[in-house]
Amino acid sequence: MTNSENPKNDDSTSKIDTLRKSIDDIDDKILDLINKRLLLAKNIGQIKGLNNEPILDSSRETTIIKRLSSLTKGHLSNNALHNIFTEIIAASREIQKPQIVTYLGPEATFTHIAAIKHFGHSISFVPQPSIRDIFSKIEKDACHYGVVPVENSIEGTVNYTVDLFYDSDLKICAEIYLAISHDLLSTNGSLDNIRVIYSHPHAFAQCRKWLRRNLPECILEECNSTALAAQKASKEPGSAAIASREAAHIYNLQVTASKIEDFSKNITRFLVIGRNKIRRTGDDKTSIIFVTSHVPGALYRVLQPIAEAGINMAKLESRPTKHENWNYFFSVDIEGHIEDAIVKKTIAEMEKFCLYLNCLGSYPRAQG
Repeated sequence: MTNSENPKNDDSTSKIDTLRKSIDDIDDKILDLINKRLLLAKNIGQIKGLNNEPILDSSRETTIIKRLSSLTKGHLSNNALHNIFTEIIAASREIQKPQIVTYLGPEATFTHIAAIKHFGHSISFVPQPSIRDIFSKIEKDACHYGVVPVENSIEGTVNYTVDLFYDSDLKICAEIYLAISHDLLSTNGSLDNIRVIYSHPHAFAQCRKWLRRNLPECILEECNSTALAAQKASKEPGSAAIASREAAHIYNLQVTASKIEDFSKNITRFLVIGRNKIRRTGDDKTSIIFVTSHVPGALYRVLQPIAEAGINMAKLESRPTKHENWNYFFSVDIEGHIEDAIVKKTIAEMEKFCLYLNCLGSYPRAQG
């Protein structure tokens, strides 16, 4: 008896066809509901336009994802839910008004991946050769938002990003945490005959042990980004790049070795920067930069209101102002939103002891 003559096979096929018909019916309903949602979003966009309100509303988007995550009870994972609704929200934004987001390029950098994670695939992305160019494009209104790296859990702060805030009026609109995994990419997928490896300095630093153990004789050439390293490796025989798996797909490279980072818990924090202020969600973070007088106890007096208010300080660091030798500004992240009465009062008290203070923005606190 052949498989086609087997009654059990016929019964299984019939059951699968019935289940698939049910899935098709559900898909039809989902599609109809998404289109209805987009129409409502379009109407909201028209109202925003009349009131000159920004299209991006990080607080609203964060609230949507958190609410849905608390409601899901079936087989849908939180990660899948986040990805699905990130794309739906992105399509809603796009139908309200097309947005242009710029990032540290070229295509397939970790900054690009972080931008897609936050904004979805529906938006227009424009790569820039440097972090300064990202700030400049937004300041000149050539792009609506930018995504920049600000710190890594292993290598620390991206000082250049922090320094640019000192002379900029741009605001922080959101933060993104991205788990970083490094792969060694080459044209032939083999460790043999690799003479030179290209990558970003941070990537080299995060893969020191693996490189020393497996390719100790190779020349390490620094690049402005891991994606640029992948570009170079794709054109040069006998070379390789430390970059993302996404870069392998885009630049037609093979994964020669995967997950070569020395520490598995490698996370980079990125900031979404723009011009608009973000409403409170109830789970927010506020970033401030300030300059104090050169007198004993100056920093203590500025930070004292934070302690007295019982506000958690998530980060504190100093950077040279570059306008005067041995003159520094401080960058601090605190929990809470500038619209919270206690935060607003605390910052006002801090300002009394500062030569200069600027609130870089309040934004939803991401899970890192």
